[in-house]
Amino acid sequence: MEGDCRTHLEDDHIVTSPTTAATPPLPAPSPLIQLVGAEKVYHTGRLSHMALRGVNLTIEPGEMVSIVGPSGSGKSTILNLITGIDRPTAGTVTVDGQRIDALSEEKLAAWRGRRVGIVFQFFQLLPTLTALENALLPMELARLSHGAERTARARRNLELVGLGDRADHLPSELSGGEQQRVAIARALACDPVLLVGDEPTGNLDTEAARRVFDLLADLNKRGVTVVYVTHDRELAERARRRIAIRDGMIASDG
Repeated sequence: MEGDCRTHLEDDHIVTSPTTAATPPLPAPSPLIQLVGAEKVYHTGRLSHMALRGVNLTIEPGEMVSIVGPSGSGKSTILNLITGIDRPTAGTVTVDGQRIDALSEEKLAAWRGRRVGIVFQFFQLLPTLTALENALLPMELARLSHGAERTARARRNLELVGLGDRADHLPSELSGGEQQRVAIARALACDPVLLVGDEPTGNLDTEAARRVFDLLADLNKRGVTVVYVTHDRELAERARRRIAIRDGMIASDG
């Protein structure tokens, strides 16, 4: 008889019956981001600067995480590693199951274009393109979808950030807060699993910063993992998790 059997006595007869196999536990979900022993050394002439010192960091899918610390502490370096903009000098960086530190430059660029959305402090919109054209540009660069579909997706993202009626405006015709919302729409172009912000509200007034942050929080509620660097203590504390960096190391995490 195949399988494990249990033998017992029943009315002086030996009876064998198959045991019920235990249901194996479901595997734990994999982290979206994992840095293991990550170090980064920058060289300028004969001088060297260790920006990160053996950082171990795990971020789960769906988290909203703020990274804080003094200037030069390594905050932006961490963002550069998890977006593949930079590579670690030592250690590993895994994002969405992919060892991005081991990818070639060509494969890394293709991966980043499809899996990560980046929002910068100074918007970095192309001034000669309309809001709609800026919002669909990443799809063209990633060769994702085609004409009408790209336009429809870009319009959807502009509606999502509250700028559906400003699609045909140039950046110079938009306020700073509106330009940053266009930048967020652009970052969402390829439906990324991760949205990263490097001081995304740092160049905005208080009210515009609040609106942009509310938008990021709403995107997180929709399932997008959001990781951002900020010097604004109030905005940092609104994240579900706050990581403090000091001297290239994690000083606190919680």
